[in-house]
Amino acid sequence: MRPYALHQPEKLEEALDLLAAYGDEDTHLIAGGTSMVLLMTMGLVQPERVIALRKIPELHGITTEGGGGLRIGALATHRQLEVAPDVRAYAPALSEMFGQVATVRIRNQATLGGNLVHADPAQDPPPMLIALDASVTLRSRAGERRLPAEELFVDYLTTRLQPDEVLTAVHLPPLAPGTRATYLKFLPRTHDDYATVSVAAALRLDGDGRCEHARLALGGVAGVPLRARVVEDALIGEHLTDARIAEAAALVEGVVDPPSDARGSAAYKRRMARVWTERALRSLRDQTDEGQ
Repeated sequence: MRPYALHQPEKLEEALDLLAAYGDEDTHLIAGGTSMVLLMTMGLVQPERVIALRKIPELHGITTEGGGGLRIGALATHRQLEVAPDVRAYAPALSEMFGQVATVRIRNQATLGGNLVHADPAQDPPPMLIALDASVTLRSRAGERRLPAEELFVDYLTTRLQPDEVLTAVHLPPLAPGTRATYLKFLPRTHDDYATVSVAAALRLDGDGRCEHARLALGGVAGVPLRARVVEDALIGEHLTDARIAEAAALVEGVVDPPSDARGSAAYKRRMARVWTERALRSLRDQTDEGQ
């Protein structure tokens, strides 16, 4: 690892000033460092300048927002999110998802903001956040903008974050009463491995037992975390019988584009996307039926 200049700003404005001055050069932000330090150690990333964000108070914290929403500071760790009462109160599946990320040691260090801007499509949080209709705030000296989480990702390890921007927070909107969520992942190896395929879903039925809301997102099946709108459309307005769920889940094979790698061939992953989508939807249907 070659030498680099290290900056440790204590205010967000200081970090933004540094990015405005050096963002066009070989400058990298670092949060928890679980991904960046590994890339630097392997020589895959060799920055001239590193801006460490840990000392900036306004990037930390987990708070409730009006109407029952949730604001998560970019530097909140996966472990903090796993155990936070506000996260569990918002959606138990969300805190359970964070508890499935890697190991406790990693969860204590890795941050949500760092996870998102790293943009590995096999990581756990992005599909869950997309299923829950999350958005992210991006800040520069020129101002602030908010993007839906699903629009943050452009390609493998690539986001819409500009060189002079910092991802400052993640926002989760209030969930309508009766909304259930789940996160499932297929792990053929060890519990702390990346998922071969992951599925996150949120579902709500109306008073007649028909689906009035559905959001479904998958990880590990394309260059970005993928929202499966075609599956959602096949569920809205329908009674969620086993046959209807199976037909909707089958549609996911036509929208995923998984890579062949050590975890399986593209054809195998496409099949697993269908299988695990069906399992996730059945699980939510059954949870909703039990709660009525």
